[in-house]
Amino acid sequence: MNNRFNCFIPAAGLGERLRPVTDYIPKPLLPVPDTPVLEDVLRKVTALSPRRIGINLHFKGELIEQWLSRSPYGAATALFHEDPVLDTGGALKNAESFLRDAPFVVHNADIVSDIDLAGLLETHLLSGNLATLAVHDYPRFNTVSVDAGGFLTGVGDRHASPESGKQVAFTGIAVYSPEFLKLLPPGKSGVVDTWLKAVSEGSRIGTLDFSGCRWNDIGTPSAYAAAVIDAMRARGEMVFVHPTAEGCCNAELDGFVVIGENCTIKSGVSLKNCIVLPGSIPEEGLHENCLVGPGFVIPLERRQMGLVADDGTVLIGAGGSDRRYFRVNKEAGSAVLMQCIPGDLDYSRQLDYTRFFRKYGVPVPALQKAEPDNMRALFEDLGDLSLYSWLKCPRDTETIEEMYRQVLDILVLLHTTVAANVDECPLLSGRVFDYDHLRWETGYFMERFVEGYAHTAVRDPSALSEEFRRLALRVDSFSKTVVHRDFQSQNVMIDRAGVPRLIDYQGARMGPPGYDVVSLLRDPYHRLADAVRERLAAYYTGRMESASGGTFDADAFMRTLLYCGLQRHMQALGAYGYLSVVKGKRYFLKHVPEALKLLKEEASAARDDYPELYAFVMELRSGREV
Repeated sequence: MNNRFNCFIPAAGLGERLRPVTDYIPKPLLPVPDTPVLEDVLRKVTALSPRRIGINLHFKGELIEQWLSRSPYGAATALFHEDPVLDTGGALKNAESFLRDAPFVVHNADIVSDIDLAGLLETHLLSGNLATLAVHDYPRFNTVSVDAGGFLTGVGDRHASPESGKQVAFTGIAVYSPEFLKLLPPGKSGVVDTWLKAVSEGSRIGTLDFSGCRWNDIGTPSAYAAAVIDAMRARGEMVFVHPTAEGCCNAELDGFVVIGENCTIKSGVSLKNCIVLPGSIPEEGLHENCLVGPGFVIPLERRQMGLVADDGTVLIGAGGSDRRYFRVNKEAGSAVLMQCIPGDLDYSRQLDYTRFFRKYGVPVPALQKAEPDNMRALFEDLGDLSLYSWLKCPRDTETIEEMYRQVLDILVLLHTTVAANVDECPLLSGRVFDYDHLRWETGYFMERFVEGYAHTAVRDPSALSEEFRRLALRVDSFSKTVVHRDFQSQNVMIDRAGVPRLIDYQGARMGPPGYDVVSLLRDPYHRLADAVRERLAAYYTGRMESASGGTFDADAFMRTLLYCGLQRHMQALGAYGYLSVVKGKRYFLKHVPEALKLLKEEASAARDDYPELYAFVMELRSGREV
């Protein structure tokens, strides 16, 4: 692409609709959830390799200038101070000498999006347009009229062309040819007026439709909150805690929670769907559906925050399943509605396993109502705090170990009492995690991670396949019990009483107990310290010895963990490849480096038994975009 172009980032606005937030932090520096909007914009435009980047400043411009001086972008940006503010057109005219030698990208500093800037720029450079606007279908803001060819005909009730066409929304992102600057009057002006003037004089203002893109304008408290929550969803996260925040472990957390830089959380604070802005100290009590700042709280509407869909449903969860879960209101509180697709065999398993597990004390959510004809079921609502999210708050080692001991107690119950009575649940007793399934896992790893994601060639496929065969035979030879099969931190919920509960158990099978133990203690979602992992493994074996009346062979069990780990982490990497590449859930990629690190540790320890696997795994890289 021709890199003879410049960029301009309007950042001078007063942010009046965001007050009192903008009384202490300018809009471009608001974190989403931890990255200032301006930094996100600069990162994206810098990736285009422009010749120059300009930024205009006015309101709290000194804070933005200070931030720029500490950032990697300061030396590469030119600043244009405005007093008074010159508006959207005047800002460009004020920077005319900086912009007039080449086409230029304009990206507002209050926009968070995943719009393809390179595609927009390329389209403009090939079009002959005076300007090309990035637009999308966004009913609340659909004020831009375009004709059948996508060319601007009017804005609002003002039309520069008799053909009104359809309505779309301007995203705040555009590319201009330098000739556009000549049409701008001196002083304060709006860019829309100049668009319409250009069209009336016969010039073309084109558009490129990005409908369906992720886009937020952070101009109001609710819009800002929606942008943060959208960003959290895009990361597959429910909780973010800045490393400088203190006291997070004192709070009760539920829903989406963001705790910003230099915050202090006191005992007695409860946060649910709440964004705590940098430097804040929330008062004791419940803060729900709100922004909390230094000395103020802004209550928000759940629908405006993006927590409730237009049809009133609340979609929850960010896992890899095709099943969908919704939070629904009931007279006695809320419940979780599970909706399965037709033909999903896990629907019946979920119901049968729930009844069976609860009979023997496994803490799974209660089944409240089943509708088999509609493939729906209503379950007890355990809240939104998983063990994975619970671990986001810094906690002392003993507190973490105590929680893991409680989780391991659930595992011991599954591996002993439940397993002893498994004949009562034919759907489970007849479902064995055997050689064929183990070979499927390694095939899944090769297809979805090695080939589909990492695009890595195999030097000796037959030798590697032979070692996969021997590994599957070995793991299949281990004694079997009831195993969850995905016993990791995102499938353990911490309920409102602080008690761990188990979800996503419809995949349970009869298999080696070591598979569950490595899934939890060598979890790519959260790495435990080696010493902690060893103590917890000893706790598990001790509890198993006690629960089995002394028949459990701890030494033999510990020897299975290495081989179960090899299987588990190849399966996990295969899942990450499939979910990211095929399902488009890119947030799983952030777990690839840790999963690959764990697999390499295990391959190294087993290199004498599986030399081909060791050599192959050690050459693997994390991939393209992690």
